[in-house]
Amino acid sequence: MINLKYIRDLLSFKKGHERTVKAKKNIVASFFIKGLSIIIGFLLVPMTLNYLDPTKYGIWLTLSSIIGWFVFFDVGLGNGLRNKLTEAFAIKDYKLAKTYISTVYLSIILIIGVVYTIFFTINPFLNWAALLNTTTDMAKELGWVALIVFTFFSLGFVLKLIGVIFIADQLPAYNNIFNPIASLISFISIYIITKISYGSLLYISIVYSVAPVIVLIIASFYFFNGKYKSIKPSLKSVDFKYFKPLAGLGIKFFVLQISVLIIFSTDNMIIAQVLGPAEVTPYNIAFQYFGIPMMAFSILLSPFWSAYTEAITVKDFRWIRSSINKLIRISLLIVVGVIIMIAASKYFYSIWVGDKVHIPFILSAFMGFYVIMRTQSMVFGNFINGVGKIKLQMYYTIFAMAINIPLSIYFARNLGLGSAGVILGTCISLVPSFVLLPIQYYKIINNKAIGIWNK
Repeated sequence: MINLKYIRDLLSFKKGHERTVKAKKNIVASFFIKGLSIIIGFLLVPMTLNYLDPTKYGIWLTLSSIIGWFVFFDVGLGNGLRNKLTEAFAIKDYKLAKTYISTVYLSIILIIGVVYTIFFTINPFLNWAALLNTTTDMAKELGWVALIVFTFFSLGFVLKLIGVIFIADQLPAYNNIFNPIASLISFISIYIITKISYGSLLYISIVYSVAPVIVLIIASFYFFNGKYKSIKPSLKSVDFKYFKPLAGLGIKFFVLQISVLIIFSTDNMIIAQVLGPAEVTPYNIAFQYFGIPMMAFSILLSPFWSAYTEAITVKDFRWIRSSINKLIRISLLIVVGVIIMIAASKYFYSIWVGDKVHIPFILSAFMGFYVIMRTQSMVFGNFINGVGKIKLQMYYTIFAMAINIPLSIYFARNLGLGSAGVILGTCISLVPSFVLLPIQYYKIINNKAIGIWNK
């Protein structure tokens, strides 16, 4: 029998712990914001696909994902700042928070400055046509596209730290609003360029790269002169003695992020090299479709990382247990939803992209299985990240990274599974996290974690 009181309490903005109520408000706001982002994102796919073609669109997706790899050159400082800043907010030490923010901002500027200088120097010598497995006549255009994308990516690399502050303050909805605004700007801009040109990767790169930077510049100026004026970064507040505690945790997150990068962000490159750029397009269409439940679940989880950090700081284990149990129940509903999505995938694709791109059913099935594994692991992984006990996770993620690419290539090429084999390889590499994360959670929450389980 359905417990109506439980459902009412779950949905109420007035009942429950203050931390839970704050999370609920941000979850509801984030669902609305992300819903808008999903709608715009889905409209962008056929518009961009029609402007380019499946092959060029696949090239664009692969190139942009390669540039996206550089996001991890913050050596984990973003996540280190997130946890340390939450601790400072929990004890209301805003002077310390300002020092953390100022130190990380300057550190990131110095890091990305070095990385950008190196990229700018070597870019003219990189054969992007070979890297993306396309014709040599596109080499010059791809070189310019790569430079434009990386230039604005570097600016966004620094500016996106404003989002870390929102998340540390348990206000992820503020951070989530940036993407739909940038997507809306891109949507309007792409609509305009479809009327004046056709098939230009250069124009597409400018539109997609500039929009997020514009949004982040405006947001940073607005909030650092308003809500967060007291912790606005300044050179006077930089203190590199705090770099060690930030970087100590950050380095672990960095290794974890690099491993995750190899597991989750190399698929486009593998497909482009093994199967050709055109095959990247159906893979990403399926990935975006099945990304809906994963994005929805990520929205639910987003306030809890920093909430767990705060709860551990004040030793509120009862609240942690309660929130984890609720999230486990919700994750089981995701499983049911994904199964329905697999069954309906053929009909959805035909409505969304028509017959322009064919997505095999086996690709949809494996993609759905991947989402089920990810969401079940995310419940516990979010807690582990929040409390900073990530050494074990770092080790088995390195193992997963080591087996992911060979498995993906073997399944895709040797077993003839195509792009479905790539996501199958990723699923198998996720098995350690699927098994070990729940065990570590139960050890920590029951005060039985020792050795590697508690580091």
